Amino acid sequence: MKVALGVSGGVAAYKAAELVRKLQERRIDVQVVMTRSACEFVTPLTFAALSGNRVITEMFGNNLGQGTLENAIEHIDVAQNIQALVIAPATADLISRVTHGLADDFLTTLALATPAPIIICPAMNVCMWKNPATCSNVRILRKRGVVVLDPDEGYLACGMKGEGRLASNSIIADQVFKTLNLKTDLKQETILVTAGPTCEDIDPARFLSNRSSGKMGYAIAEAASRRSASVTLITGPTSLTSPSGVKVKKVWSADEMENVVLNQLNDASVVIMAAAVGDYRPTNASSRKIKKTGNSLQLNLEPTTDILKSLSKKISKFQKRAIQKKTLLIGFAAETDNLIKNARSKLNSKSLDMIVANDILRPDSGFKADTNSATLIFPSGRPQVLGVMTKQDLSNRILNEIVKLRSKNQL
Repeated sequence: MKVALGVSGGVAAYKAAELVRKLQERRIDVQVVMTRSACEFVTPLTFAALSGNRVITEMFGNNLGQGTLENAIEHIDVAQNIQALVIAPATADLISRVTHGLADDFLTTLALATPAPIIICPAMNVCMWKNPATCSNVRILRKRGVVVLDPDEGYLACGMKGEGRLASNSIIADQVFKTLNLKTDLKQETILVTAGPTCEDIDPARFLSNRSSGKMGYAIAEAASRRSASVTLITGPTSLTSPSGVKVKKVWSADEMENVVLNQLNDASVVIMAAAVGDYRPTNASSRKIKKTGNSLQLNLEPTTDILKSLSKKISKFQKRAIQKKTLLIGFAAETDNLIKNARSKLNSKSLDMIVANDILRPDSGFKADTNSATLIFPSGRPQVLGVMTKQDLSNRILNEIVKLRSKNQL
C-alpha cells in the first residue's frame, strides 16, 4: 500500500518526518513529494532516509535518492500508483493552487492527476486561516470530496495564538487509515503468534523437521500489526523477512518454542498457534556426526512437548484467578483426512476458542503455497468453510473472528 506525502513550505514541515514513521508502522510505503519552499525548512535527505524512497522535489531534473526522474511523465505514474495523497503541512498558497487546479510543480500536478483520495492538513497563521479566500477554498475542496482537516488551536510560530497549527500526527494518521480502510480494531490486543517449523537435532549435521514455510503465521502477524495490535512473532527457522513493527523471537526446537511462548504468555491477550510444531524428536541426539556405514540406521523417537496443552492449562489458571481479560487461544490443524473430525477433536481436547483446519494435500493450501483454503471451527455452531484465498486475506478473516470472540468474552 502506497501513499504520497506532500510537504509544502511551512514551519510545520518538520512534523511531517514523524508522520512518515507513523504511516510506516502500518506497513504503508511513503513517497515524499516536496515543494521548493519545503526544502528551505527540511532537507530532502531527511525524508529520503526515513522513507527509504527517492524524494521528489522537481518536475524535471534531479530528485534526491536515485538521480533523475525515470520518465518525463512520472507525475502520472505516481498519481496512478498511490492509494492516497496526503499534504501535510498545506500552506494557504498550496491550498489555493490546488483549489484552482494549478499545476506549476510536481505536488500540485500530482494533486490534479491522481484519482486517489486527497487529505489536506492546513498549517498557517490564524489570520490566513480565517481569511475569506482561504475559507472559500476550503469549502470548495470539501464540496469536491477532498478531506480537509481542521487545524489545531494554540500558539503559532509567528507568536500569535489561535487556529492554524498543524493537526497532530495521530489525527492525521488516523484519517489516513480511515481513508485507506485500515482497521484499528485490535488496538487493545497483545497478540502472540507462532510460525514456521520446529527442528529436532539428530546429530550436529542433521535434524528432523517438516514442510512448514511459516507464511501463514507471518501473514497473521503482519495483518494483526496493521490493525494496531501489539504483536510478538515466535518463529522457527524460515527464509521469510520479519514483518516490520512486530517483535520477533527466533527458536529452533519444540522445547525452545514452548519456553518462549510460556514466558510471553502473561502479556498476551490472544495466542495464535500457527506454527507446525514437530510431534517427535530423537530420544538421544548424538553429540558427534553419525557416520554413514552402509548399514540401516534406526532412530528411536519420543513425543515432543504439547505446547497447546500447556498453554490451555496455564490460560485456565489465569481465568480462574480472574487476573486479566480472557486470553483467546487459537489453534491450527493441518490434516490429510477426516479434516473436520480431527480438527474438532483437537479443538475440544485443547479447550481452544477456535481452530483453523486445512487439507495439506491440496496444492492450493499446502505448506509452501501462497494461498490457503481453510475451515474455521468453534466450540459451538457450524464450521465456516472458506474458499481459496491468499494467506493475507485468510489472516484478516481469522482476525475478524477474533474480534467477534473478544466481544463475547469481555470481562
